[in-house]
Amino acid sequence: MPQFTSYDGTRLAYRTQGEGDPLVCLPGGPMRHADYLGDLGGLAAHRTLIVLDLRGTGDSAEPADPATYRCDRQVADVEALRVHLGLDRMDLLGHSAGGNLATLYAAAHPGRVSSLVLVTPGTRAVGITVTDEEWDEATTVFAGEPWYAETRAAIDALTPETPLRDVYATVAPLAYGRWNDTARAHDAAARFNWEAAGAYYADGAFEPAATRAALAAVTAPVLVLAGEHDGGPTPARAAQLAALFPRGELVVQEAAGHFPWVDDAGAFRRPIAAFLDPEVRTVVVDGVRLAYRTWGDEAARPIVLVHGRGGSAAGWEPIARELAGTRRVYALDLGGHGLSDRTGRYGFDVFRDQLRGFLTELGLAGADVVAHSMGGVAAYLLAADAPELIGRLVIEDAPVMFPADPPRGHVPPPEGEPPCDWAVVTATNAQIDQPDPAWRHCLGSIKAPTLVLAGGEDSHIPQDQLAWLSGRIPDCRLVTIDTGHLIHQSRPAEFLAELREFGI
Repeated sequence: MPQFTSYDGTRLAYRTQGEGDPLVCLPGGPMRHADYLGDLGGLAAHRTLIVLDLRGTGDSAEPADPATYRCDRQVADVEALRVHLGLDRMDLLGHSAGGNLATLYAAAHPGRVSSLVLVTPGTRAVGITVTDEEWDEATTVFAGEPWYAETRAAIDALTPETPLRDVYATVAPLAYGRWNDTARAHDAAARFNWEAAGAYYADGAFEPAATRAALAAVTAPVLVLAGEHDGGPTPARAAQLAALFPRGELVVQEAAGHFPWVDDAGAFRRPIAAFLDPEVRTVVVDGVRLAYRTWGDEAARPIVLVHGRGGSAAGWEPIARELAGTRRVYALDLGGHGLSDRTGRYGFDVFRDQLRGFLTELGLAGADVVAHSMGGVAAYLLAADAPELIGRLVIEDAPVMFPADPPRGHVPPPEGEPPCDWAVVTATNAQIDQPDPAWRHCLGSIKAPTLVLAGGEDSHIPQDQLAWLSGRIPDCRLVTIDTGHLIHQSRPAEFLAELREFGI
């Protein structure tokens, strides 16, 4: 493992994994060996994780002075790592007790932080306290579990003299959203420097008032991720922490505890990956976080790109970059896709309403919309339901809502990770098999000038139905590009030429 020398001569180690821009990660515990972070639920697929072994843990050396285990004294270790890595500013993530350390670092070096992620963070550094009563109330969510009564009795038997390692072992089942085999294995692999853990929160470690005041200078974006079922911090206390930062925001991961990447790796990874990606933004529509990407001059005329089933905003990038020469381009991830939330509730009507909310929340009423396949259905349903929201409409090889013959029925998920939440496939197939007849009859209400792009005989979409659809929309033109369903990907030049001919 690579090493560096900190301010007092102590040799510290760190490990790296993943690809992309660096993300410096501080473990919690306190003073837990950093291997428990793993790849942070697959976050290493988006960033290069640089995971520090705190002094006296993992491959890092024990310091000559045990007093330097104190949290505030380790801020200098983080700064030494930044200098060693040659980073002018760094993206920083802290988990649990490491959240206190990350907060202190941001307060001491606000200009060195480009973004800050605090995962179920400790809040002692800013004087936010979770009371025993709050912790007890939070953990009652597990009262129906077969292990709860025994665990609760063991907690009630704890005393101030109980060794820290025994306290941790006792409360472990309450630290996860589900105390299953995965959680048990994760907990069993934990390694601590217990002597150092006792010194981490020693007297003098924190000056909350001064730290809270210093956080006003942290102009970097800050994401606080809380677990819905975590007792420390509870979501309410995590919200208080987020509010201390000028650009703080809170995400609460449903059904998660103190180790949210163990409870649901995808639900953990997506909001953090979106937050850390400078090309991705998010907007909340009806309680669902939708990720989106933008290109082009903010003052230019807006255009919105909507992907098909299993796609994402990233799939539009080559088209978006071409359009961005004259337009402000927005491409969103519909729910269940890309970096947007997985809710389990999907359908063409749901996606219609998400597109409606997206246009409304971002003030894009009247924008041109280009939508592929499943997204095309959502777009033409919205154009019929709310004509004022869409300027010009391009429908790319989208299903027409006649009952499927033969029915699609149930389709099992593929091996490995599917391209979207598989509940999307189940829900939309059911609607394709038995669509609402109103979805065909509403087409005459579309006021937007419309271009329908058909993929020809190699597409799985019945081309005669696309001709029927274009005949029902009052101001509509049908163009066939014989290339199959993914016109914008397989024939981008012709696709763009038709858009420009249409006035896009």
